[in-house]
Amino acid sequence: KVGWYNAVLQPAFHLPYPDDTLAFVVLSTPAMFDKALKPFVNKERLKIIRDPVDQCVSHHLSRVKEKFPDQRVDVMFDYEMLPSRKPKFLAQTAAHVSGAAYYYQRKDVKLDPWGKKKIFGVCIHPKYGGWFAIRALLLFPDIEVPFLEQPAPVDCVSTEEKRIELLEQFNFHWQDGRYRDIIEVKERYSEEQKVYFATPPAERFRLLGLSQEAQ
Repeated sequence: KVGWYNAVLQPAFHLPYPDDTLAFVVLSTPAMFDKALKPFVNKERLKIIRDPVDQCVSHHLSRVKEKFPDQRVDVMFDYEMLPSRKPKFLAQTAAHVSGAAYYYQRKDVKLDPWGKKKIFGVCIHPKYGGWFAIRALLLFPDIEVPFLEQPAPVDCVSTEEKRIELLEQFNFHWQDGRYRDIIEVKERYSEEQKVYFATPPAERFRLLGLSQEAQ
């Protein structure tokens, strides 16, 4: 429910919907690369003019909207900004309050070793660890669900030591991706997918066999 999200944030970040409004957090799993992105690129090769992953997600969510012709469906993407330069929604907070993934933050560590350093939080999924992404929020403004019960996210990094290790790796060594394997995972990105996401965005077109003209 939108109210779960708004309840944990300052008013400046609230979503402008009634508290009981139904919302879905959309995640992409490791299989997205082969099952969605590659077929999308092969089919839409000439129409790709911005980030291929963003365009692929947008394409699939527009198809979801078509399944509900009688409903208003609002979509917010993780990369969208408001005119104020604030993100349209805080993806990790949304994942946490929906029960999709646990958002580990500095406040989850009792004996904080970082002093004045800025420490960013990170979401960990009980099945995929850090090998997933939060892509969008689907909102159904005409559907209110007052009786929906809030599921707690799975606290899969439950010890103080592991939480410190997770936040250390994410904040200071994120390039090597070790934080993604902080727990034992059921599935992770393929080598091809790792290379793709480790490549600067401007060079990813070449990896997918797309010309710079398309970009």
